[in-house]
Amino acid sequence: MSKRNTQQRRHAIVAMLTEKGEVSVDMLSNLFETSEVTIRKDLAELEKNGLLLRRYGGAVPVPHEMVSESAVKVSEQKLAIAKMAASRIRDHNRIVVDSGSTTAALIPLLEQKRGLVVMTNSLNVAQAIKELENEPTLLMTGGTWDPHSEAFQGQVAEQALRAYDFDQLFIGADGIDVSRGTTTFNEIVGLSRVMADVSREVVVMIESDKIGRKIPNLELPWDVVTTVITDSNSTLPPNLPLKRRAQRLSAPQINGDSVCVELWAQSRKGMWRKFCWKVCAAWSIAVMTQPALRSLTAKTSCAVCAVWVRFRLWQKL
Repeated sequence: MSKRNTQQRRHAIVAMLTEKGEVSVDMLSNLFETSEVTIRKDLAELEKNGLLLRRYGGAVPVPHEMVSESAVKVSEQKLAIAKMAASRIRDHNRIVVDSGSTTAALIPLLEQKRGLVVMTNSLNVAQAIKELENEPTLLMTGGTWDPHSEAFQGQVAEQALRAYDFDQLFIGADGIDVSRGTTTFNEIVGLSRVMADVSREVVVMIESDKIGRKIPNLELPWDVVTTVITDSNSTLPPNLPLKRRAQRLSAPQINGDSVCVELWAQSRKGMWRKFCWKVCAAWSIAVMTQPALRSLTAKTSCAVCAVWVRFRLWQKL
């Protein structure tokens, strides 16, 4: 049997248990053409979710009435955001993944990426990375355990991060203050800012229901954020003062095409560029707020934006 991805293989193991009543690690390893270590990880995860009972050298099924759902359901919004975030990651990238349920939804989508280096301060994220068959290089920050964020924080974690440089940071937020940046209930924000400092691209993954939550603790100001990914119900304006001059606000459609809107920084070098910026901003608002335009012109809008991005006039504002 050809090698399957992790979820398909685990579903097949459960189905096989139902049919045969017992399976062995050796038999499953040969059947799925994978290592015994990987099979044991599968069995451990399935047992943790109440789908089987491990026995020496294999596993047996649990009574039907004791079987629980295989995992906590991820919302469609989180999944759409995670898919778009994953599409930005290339093979051999060095990334930081902060703690949180939205960022955790990204991890299973890294299965097909090769040569990744992933640093995290979250035990849950680390455990999910350990389950991936492509076996990314996993780095942990260490530090002081913070029960509020369920992650490591503090100076030790910050020092560990500063010893590296990264291509991308993927981070969530408790809220979005449109005038200031991302906000959090946690008063400890030092590590998040160090993560941003050592990453070339800072990607904020946020569900639309958190937009407008004005929480006192500012986590990341807009001028350190390069990309915001949210869902299609977003009410974010198209002219956020993000870090780079031309940035993308992605609003993935849950059932349909995704819409991308380029955000242009206003130029100080002449009325023509200011006029162009206003035209782009107005077009972005129209596309984002009008369902008819969004469905009819999304692809055209993205194509036009892509041409302008490559034009030197905009590259050197």
